[in-house]
Amino acid sequence: MVKGLYTAYTGMIEEMRRMDVMTNNLANASTTGFKKEGAVNQSFDDQLAIKIKDTSEIFPAKRLGDVNLGVKVGETYRDFSQGSFDVTDNPYDVALDGQGFFAIEFRSKTGETSIKYTRDGSFTVDRDGYVRTKDGDFVLNANGAANSVGGEANYVRVDPTRDVLIDSLGVVYQDDVAVGQIGVIDFENYDYLEKYGENLFDVVPGGQIIAADARVEQGCLEMSNVNIVTEMVDMITITRAYEANQKIITTIDGTLDKAVNTVGKV
Repeated sequence: MVKGLYTAYTGMIEEMRRMDVMTNNLANASTTGFKKEGAVNQSFDDQLAIKIKDTSEIFPAKRLGDVNLGVKVGETYRDFSQGSFDVTDNPYDVALDGQGFFAIEFRSKTGETSIKYTRDGSFTVDRDGYVRTKDGDFVLNANGAANSVGGEANYVRVDPTRDVLIDSLGVVYQDDVAVGQIGVIDFENYDYLEKYGENLFDVVPGGQIIAADARVEQGCLEMSNVNIVTEMVDMITITRAYEANQKIITTIDGTLDKAVNTVGKV
């Protein structure tokens, strides 16, 4: 096996994966509450290469040095840094200033319900007064969010005909009377959060819910934390790295062609 071919091949595979992650970030640059992703890679351990069965050498096995066999695909990580705020002046648009998540009762296409978490606070209110996400899922109150339970008793409900005021703790007021509280929670370790869709998260076994220190800001939304300029620069870097590996394979292929079809005739 020509090690150079394998090394260049692994480099191309890794750059393709990085490009997939980067293009997904760009596609969600305008998605409310989206958290960008990144990819890491790791080189294979160096291997000791030796020359064997060479009668021209005094020693039967001569050390040639360490050889690296290329790069292997690492992990995909998520950047949970806060995005910029977009002021909408919509009373049901809320953003979180600090670490924390809203909790919603998500309903799948098959009718199954589960608790999901999001930073997207673009909420609406239906004719019955229930606060929902833009996709129609119920927003949970403080009790529902803290205990990861849904049901009508844990929904946020208001009078749709009256104005609302939401304070920094998520408490909803109408006519100076508290009528509910939007649930805001946080997690001890974000490694236990698993992406679901564009801007929703599942908590996997082992994830611990803790109190959030985030402030609720009414009338604005947290935008994606994707920096388009940075992503475009990364796209150029990835493309050049892919092309460099491609040229290596082309060069080695040409060398092998010479060895087989030209040198071999001598």
